[in-house]
Amino acid sequence: MSSGKPGREEALLLLEQYNKSDSLIKHALAVEAVMRYFARKRGEDEEKWGVIGLVHDLDYEQFPSEHCKKTEQILRERDWPEEYIRAVVSHGWGICSDVEPHTELEKILYAIDELTGLVATTALVRPSKSVLDTPAKSVLKKWKDKRFAAGVDRSIIERGAQMLGVELSELVNDTIMGMREVAEEIGLKGNLD
Repeated sequence: MSSGKPGREEALLLLEQYNKSDSLIKHALAVEAVMRYFARKRGEDEEKWGVIGLVHDLDYEQFPSEHCKKTEQILRERDWPEEYIRAVVSHGWGICSDVEPHTELEKILYAIDELTGLVATTALVRPSKSVLDTPAKSVLKKWKDKRFAAGVDRSIIERGAQMLGVELSELVNDTIMGMREVAEEIGLKGNLD
C-alpha cells in the first residue's frame, strides 16, 4: 500500500486473498455495512469505518489460532495506519487480544461483530429468510434461547452495548438496519422483492 488511507477496493482484495469461505466473506460484508451505517449515523468517516469492518476477520480462515495477531502482522506489512490496526485487533478483546476497545469505532466493532451472526441466524429461520423484514424484537426473543445460535457470545454483545451506553434493543435495531443495506450480497434478501 502506498501512503494514505486504505480504500474499500484494497480491503476487499486483501479479504479475498486470505478468505475463500463464502460465509466468512458474507460476514465481513455484513460487518462492513453495519460499520458504515453507524458511521453515517454518527457523522464519522464512513469509508474508514467500513474498511475496518471489512478486514476485521482477515486472518480467521487461514490462521484461526492466531486470530487478530496475524491480521495485525498482515496490515503492518502493508503499512496500514495504526488507528486501523488497533481497531481491528481490539475487536478480539478478552478472546484473542488484550487491546481494549476505547474509541467509539472500536466499541461498535466489538459490539456488532457477534451480533451480525445472531441477526443473520434469526433472519434465516423466518418464513421470508430475509433480514429485510426482521424486527429487533425477533432477534431479542431469540436472544433468550441460549441454544439458538449457541456459538454467538451474547456477553460480548452486552458488554459492547454497555461500553457504548446504548440499550441492547437500539444496538440490535441499528445492526439490522445496516445489514438491510447489503441484504442481497450477504444472502439475506430471502424471498422478498
